[in-house]
Amino acid sequence: MKPEIHIIGAGLAGCEAAYQALKLGCRVTLHEMKPHKLTPAHHNKNGFAELVCSNSLRSDAIENAVGLLKAEMTEMGSLIMEAARACRVPAGSALAVDRHAFSAYITNKLKSHPNLTVIEEEVCSLPDKGITVVATGPLTSDPLAQWIRENISDYEGLSFYDAAAPIVDAATINRDKVFAASRYGKGEACYLNCPLTKEEYDAFYQALITAKTAELHSFEEDLTVFEGCMPVEVMASRGYDVLRYGPMKPVGLPLPDTGKDAFAIVQLRMENLQGSMYNLVGFQTHLTFPEQQRVFRMIPGLENADFLRYGVMHRNTFLNSPKLLSAYYSLKNSPNIFFAGQMTGVEGYVESAGSGLVAGCNAALLAKGKEQILFPEETELGAMAAFVNRGTTGKFQPMNANFGIIRPLDKKVKGGKAARNAEYARRSLAAIQNIAAELFGKTDETTVTIHETELS
Repeated sequence: MKPEIHIIGAGLAGCEAAYQALKLGCRVTLHEMKPHKLTPAHHNKNGFAELVCSNSLRSDAIENAVGLLKAEMTEMGSLIMEAARACRVPAGSALAVDRHAFSAYITNKLKSHPNLTVIEEEVCSLPDKGITVVATGPLTSDPLAQWIRENISDYEGLSFYDAAAPIVDAATINRDKVFAASRYGKGEACYLNCPLTKEEYDAFYQALITAKTAELHSFEEDLTVFEGCMPVEVMASRGYDVLRYGPMKPVGLPLPDTGKDAFAIVQLRMENLQGSMYNLVGFQTHLTFPEQQRVFRMIPGLENADFLRYGVMHRNTFLNSPKLLSAYYSLKNSPNIFFAGQMTGVEGYVESAGSGLVAGCNAALLAKGKEQILFPEETELGAMAAFVNRGTTGKFQPMNANFGIIRPLDKKVKGGKAARNAEYARRSLAAIQNIAAELFGKTDETTVTIHETELS
């Protein structure tokens, strides 16, 4: 008799987890509360893997981190990537899909599988025994979220909103315009400080208070109720000097060349031990992504900054995963329970599906009594799992796929950023091809050839 796995939630993460477990020879019971109950963001009552925010799965270029993640998932035989290619619509270098066709493709493929059973019900608690993958998404229903909080997590282990500041690639910070120091010289100089003159602050302030904010969903209109950290643009709107007495306070950070205080300062905090990522301290924001890039690049030292993650403020149920989850996406204290998707602290559709892929593979291997696979940190799939398991130096916040979390190269690469990222991709795909071959047999040579062509 085939080993059985229960998966809760038929979003992208749950569908990918189910498909991987089926491929590895397990029976899967997929629990989905639609059509009897919908989250505030969903409208498709009968379809799995509903895209609710956009029909774009972002860049398809393999030298881009999310493009590399998609290539890794393709090598692993991802259902989400298969459906995306089948339902693709023209969108330049982005992978965009017909949302309805995409959902129908995945729904039909899973429902037609002889080893999959669908139970349409709301799950309000997790079973004590058996292997379960929880993939209920950023709007997990209140009863299950409460059960998780009371039985798995705690009041500091489960968040209901995501309020995160932008993170930039350390290699793109102009070090000639910033200086390292901690306020009042306390502790190590682990901050980079971006000083602004009055003229620079005036221009930045005007740009910030007139910048376009992201549109709120109807269920997010009371977002301020859920968070205690104010968006930087809201702070700025309350008065010219509010930022200068808040996150842009210059006191205790004298300029190295004069010993005097700047008019204002933006602090960048090291986000990981490798020092490859820096966080804009106190800059949680609800500006649109293009506006964040335009306005925050006005900060001295960030003129050419690459944003590894943009600031976000939205409803998002997620765990304090470094405290709770292993790099297999299973609970440290209950390894038969796995989590996948945005609940784990990955951010984005593709990332959610990628976590579902890893969780589904490892849940299936556990069910079959086989050794689980720790995806290497040289890959985006493995780097995301390691991020979920370890987090960063500050408070845990969700993260997109990016090259800042992947294991650094052990050699310098000439040719700039594109050449460096291409080398990351070569290294990653070589590792993923080995894992795919180990789990599923021979790698698809056509897929490998396509990737090699993209990297040449």
